[in-house]
Amino acid sequence: MLELFLLSMLNSLSTEMVVWLVGIPVLAVALLLLRYQHRWGRELTDELAQLEKLKKHNIEYEFVLKAMKLCTWHIDVPERTITYDNDYRERSDCFTPVPGTPIDEVSKAMVTADQERIQKALDDFCAGKTEEYHEISRVRIGQEDSTYYWTESYATVSARDGEGLPKKIVGTSMRIDERKAMEAALVEARNKAEESDRLKSAFIANMSHEIRTPLNAIIGFTSVLPDMQGEEERKELINLIQENNQKLLRIIDDVINISKIESGKEQLVMSTFELNEILHAVADTYMPQLQEGVKMSTLFAQGSLNVTTDLNRLMEVLNHLVSNAVKFTAQGSIIIGYDTPKGKRLRIWVQDTGKGIAAEHQERVFERFFKVDEFIPGAGLGLSICRTMAYSMGGDVGVESKLGEGSKFWLEIPV
Repeated sequence: MLELFLLSMLNSLSTEMVVWLVGIPVLAVALLLLRYQHRWGRELTDELAQLEKLKKHNIEYEFVLKAMKLCTWHIDVPERTITYDNDYRERSDCFTPVPGTPIDEVSKAMVTADQERIQKALDDFCAGKTEEYHEISRVRIGQEDSTYYWTESYATVSARDGEGLPKKIVGTSMRIDERKAMEAALVEARNKAEESDRLKSAFIANMSHEIRTPLNAIIGFTSVLPDMQGEEERKELINLIQENNQKLLRIIDDVINISKIESGKEQLVMSTFELNEILHAVADTYMPQLQEGVKMSTLFAQGSLNVTTDLNRLMEVLNHLVSNAVKFTAQGSIIIGYDTPKGKRLRIWVQDTGKGIAAEHQERVFERFFKVDEFIPGAGLGLSICRTMAYSMGGDVGVESKLGEGSKFWLEIPV
């Protein structure tokens, strides 16, 4: 019945009325479509802008990571696992665990001395006992503690549970080997500067004593020389004056020589000479200065050997080495010799049966102003000059010694 009623009503309407009635909902639908199309377009534009902004942010984020050479990681606190997200460290020997590695494995990768500290720091941070994580440690390369690299790590909490405890932690790590090397170099430089300052003070004190001793002798003996009537007494005083003149001259020469060589103002003067004759001459020079009961001899690997080097510097080094042997040898023997040349290098040595040098001092004796025995005369420059001159000739000096048994100082040079 309802259908028949509606149909009769529709038949009674004119065509214009029907079009008008049908047009109202169509227009409404069109307006709604236009409205939502504008809204959807605006939302789409906003979403695209957000995506573009996020993309730009990611590019900048990645650039910073690469520039800083960082690696990023996160810790799942409930699972107690760590996952490395990005790694822009340049070296391939860095510790990079697989995703989901237990965080206890992190501390095990450190050198033994750092493991307990790193593990406690991670545990306290994951438990919410500390508000920040910043640790510097050494990470093993391989299984031994002897090879490692330095790393610095920062971390913060990125998510918390309902009780406010850490749920997710994010962090970064970077290698700091160069910084640590620089720090070590600065500490070493500071220590050397402090040691140099201490040695300079000791040097001034030693020089004051070393210069005044022969100078007082020269002045004293010279003042009483005119009063000496006997010829023997006069000769003895003159010999003492000459001996102290030589001591004073040696001290002044040492200071001048080391200054010239280090300033680069003194160049090598090469000449060819017969080495055996030179060594015999050095031995003859120091024979009269030997203490009673000490014998001096020579031991050469060859009957004759011509060498080409700076004779003056060679003689300076030999004089220092033999003079020291004479000074510190109270009994036994002193031998001057050389080994068979190997290639184009020759080793000349002076061996004595003197006091010897403790192992911890064998390298330090070549330092400037250093003296093993402060009561033995000398400014502590002789062996330092030997090393400087040996370096200038392209060679080196060294010592083999046992305390109480004697020493063997050697000079190795190209010939």
